Amino acid sequence: MTLENLLALHRLLQVTPDKGAVGKLLSAARRNLADARLEAVSADTRFDAAYRTIMQCAMLGLLANGYRTSTSQPGHHQTAIQALPKSMGMATDRVVVLDVLRRKRNLSDYDGEPVADALLKTCIDEAEKLLEHTDTWLRRQHPELLD
Repeated sequence: MTLENLLALHRLLQVTPDKGAVGKLLSAARRNLADARLEAVSADTRFDAAYRTIMQCAMLGLLANGYRTSTSQPGHHQTAIQALPKSMGMATDRVVVLDVLRRKRNLSDYDGEPVADALLKTCIDEAEKLLEHTDTWLRRQHPELLD
């Protein structure tokens, strides 16, 4: 499925890529990753911060390509993550891991499932990798959107 197909299905909306919005979202992703590394807070809070980094990176990939998820539609987190191969050339096996983290985040947020240490480590590791991928991808594909 292409990004254009997702647009036709009303899963994405067209937007104009904006340097200011990209900068703010990239800064927020970096702050959230820093927060995820703070051992003084609970595993649940750290997991949430790492997951936010993942979502912000996924949103950056869409935004740089002129899209954003339709938040009025259910599943906008799933759409953003599953669009990563098309938006930023992410390998499918990595997307599978990120989607598992999305489902675990839902269990934590909506069912109160505690976050295990191994899951927290995986989420932080994946957030770090995705943020690095996002930085590299933006520099190569959309340098005009960076300071």
